[in-house]
Amino acid sequence: MFVQPQFDPVALKLGPLAIHWYGLTYLVAFGLFLYLGSLRVKQTQHAQAGWTRRDIEDLLFFGVLGVVIGGRLGYVLFYKPGYYAANPLEIFAVWKGGMAFHGGLLGVITAMAVFAWQRGRRFLQVTDLIAPCVPTGLASGRIGNFINGELPGRAADPGLAWSMIYPQVDNIPRHPSSLYQFALEGILLFVVLWLYARQPRKLGQVSGLFLIGYGMLRFLAEFFREPDSFLGLLSFNMSMGQWLCVPMVLTGCAVWVWGGQQKDFKA
Repeated sequence: MFVQPQFDPVALKLGPLAIHWYGLTYLVAFGLFLYLGSLRVKQTQHAQAGWTRRDIEDLLFFGVLGVVIGGRLGYVLFYKPGYYAANPLEIFAVWKGGMAFHGGLLGVITAMAVFAWQRGRRFLQVTDLIAPCVPTGLASGRIGNFINGELPGRAADPGLAWSMIYPQVDNIPRHPSSLYQFALEGILLFVVLWLYARQPRKLGQVSGLFLIGYGMLRFLAEFFREPDSFLGLLSFNMSMGQWLCVPMVLTGCAVWVWGGQQKDFKA
């Protein structure tokens, strides 16, 4: 049994400037996206399609906007609509926490659609390019969750070798769910997508596999993650995160099957 380390959320102070660990994990995520995206545009099929390093830099800018705006609005609308309806100014208090992956995903989808429209490219061509570069950013974010002591898992068998006590919550051994998500939707999903996308695939199939893979792995991880106290478990004893994964997986399957019927190829 382990005890979750009590990290100071501030990694470094430079006078009045405080640099938080969570902010650093975001910087790592963006840096990994640039690096992996640069590798992607060098692959034959993407180089022939005219993709460049500058495109990756622009995609990062659009993506950051989508993540921040979509992630915040997703949390507001999916998790605490009543609270924020009564306290609308709190929507802007992002320093108090509250981001939702599914909202961030919708924000990124919107941002990529705008990018595709501006550059005269097909939307799925854009998402196919970036999908394998996303999971490492998710992994980085989960490390930030762990450092901050966020997302404690459900109660675990005390005999579980890697069970963990979160002192800020209680003294019950719990699953380190943020580390599970780091391994599943971060590392495992990255490996699967990167290997799959190395070979030419039909339009939309890389994007479809991302939706399927993330949705299924997140659905699984939710069985070990403590549900939000203000929501608990919903219908069929499923968490909000699991319910949001259902349309994600179904959409991914539809996109992947549709892509298989296309004649043009795109990895």
